[in-house]
Amino acid sequence: MVKLTSAFKLFFFIVVASVLSGCSKHVDTVSLQGSTMGTTYHIKYVPNNKTPDIDTLHAEVELTLEQVNDQMSTYRPDSELSTYNRLKEGQGIKVSPDLLTVIKEAKKINKISDGALDITVGPLVNLWGFGPRKGQLEAPKTEQVAAARKRVNINGVVINGERLEKGSKDLYADLSSIAKGFGVDKVSAIFEKYHVSGYLVEIGGELRIKGKKADGSGWKVAIEKPTSDERKVQQVIAPGDMAMATSGDYRNYFEENGKRYNHIIDPRTGMPVQHRLASVTVLNKECMVADGYATAMIVLGVKDSLALAKKQNLAIMLIEKQDNGFKVHYSDAFKKYVKE
Repeated sequence: MVKLTSAFKLFFFIVVASVLSGCSKHVDTVSLQGSTMGTTYHIKYVPNNKTPDIDTLHAEVELTLEQVNDQMSTYRPDSELSTYNRLKEGQGIKVSPDLLTVIKEAKKINKISDGALDITVGPLVNLWGFGPRKGQLEAPKTEQVAAARKRVNINGVVINGERLEKGSKDLYADLSSIAKGFGVDKVSAIFEKYHVSGYLVEIGGELRIKGKKADGSGWKVAIEKPTSDERKVQQVIAPGDMAMATSGDYRNYFEENGKRYNHIIDPRTGMPVQHRLASVTVLNKECMVADGYATAMIVLGVKDSLALAKKQNLAIMLIEKQDNGFKVHYSDAFKKYVKE
């Protein structure tokens, strides 16, 4: 499968505690897995008398994910988004309601986050050598950053009814910061259609949960400690009927003249972020929304993310690097999900 991901957002390995191992022992729980969007997906669900047989349901999941790729992949030359990106300034095309939904949400979060999430940040990501066309990992010149910043303009992605129009020159949109969450929501809708009482849908670490496992216990999720040399659990949470997305900065970077540059580029400055926020986890009813906010907050840093979470009543968990270890911050809305 051709990748949908880009280096703007590093998708984290999130351990699904007591889900991908323990639940497999229950004959009443069905498991599905596969590849999509440059990563993998895992699904657990408790079947009922309305769910199709496993092969039929799996085929429906695969078809749904194929449709998302056909709409939003920048790696598929004939996708709706790739077709849009080839347009000249002033041109437009009719696109699917799904693509419009994702772009509308991205534009909404862009406004709420004061520009921290920008789906047109690709030119800056490529300039710093973190894009799909890997370049030399070295800091670009100031004038190069300034030139790339002129191409970053989410307001140039214009929605006009059912059409998507290009409102500025050299515009390039990339939905990797939000489309994976949307894919989780689309697959979850399949299980909602069949009135499945308990399921977990996970794509590349972003996930959505409903109900309980076959044994009647709740789903628990372990959030990884943000270290580059080992994988350990930082916190176990019980999300309930929620979606979850995580973003971070700790595995994709380069160093030059003693200075570290990570892959999280602030679209407002054109520079890699320099704060100490290592990981952001966001809970929301929609995984698309959680995905977008997680990307925005890894740009914003601890102080601004907590302020935004308070203003929007968002459930977030932040892991901040310290000189010796990490400090964890919770928004008020997140605390009820933490398992001691």
